[in-house]
Amino acid sequence: AVVSTQSGHYGRDGTSFYLQYLVNWPEYCTVAESPSGQIMGYILGKSEGQAEEWHGHVTTLTVSPQFRRLGIAHTLMDQLEKISENQKCYFVDLFVRVSNDVAKGMYKNFGYSVYRQIVEYYAGGNAPHSPPDEDAYDMRKALSRDPEGKSLIAKKKVIKTNELFSN
Repeated sequence: AVVSTQSGHYGRDGTSFYLQYLVNWPEYCTVAESPSGQIMGYILGKSEGQAEEWHGHVTTLTVSPQFRRLGIAHTLMDQLEKISENQKCYFVDLFVRVSNDVAKGMYKNFGYSVYRQIVEYYAGGNAPHSPPDEDAYDMRKALSRDPEGKSLIAKKKVIKTNELFSN
């Protein structure tokens, strides 16, 4: 629950993370709702970068288990890609766990390819029996502003997390 939006305290359930996206990139936040009003899935994203690195980014895509395999994820991704086209982005990217074969396959079916690997992007936690840190794949799909697919050619195929936002 939201505790207070004026003091910057948003609760412990990640609400501040989601509010940041709703406030800064509302056009990139889409909910798929059933005719009865049940939430079937949602996507959050943003546009970021500069020059030829200007791109749309998928922050999270979630479809409720009972609504999977109905094309909802594809519809949500199409919507985000259209918004990125309207924003004049060169590509759309997303990060996915290296071990998540289902998601990797789905994104490949949507036209995404692995751009590079990010070492230990997902933190495993410090508690006993926590999963280990895990690498992510940065997957990309070129948009119409990049007809030659230059945004899909990585300078380095494997990077560390701290290299993500450096030139």
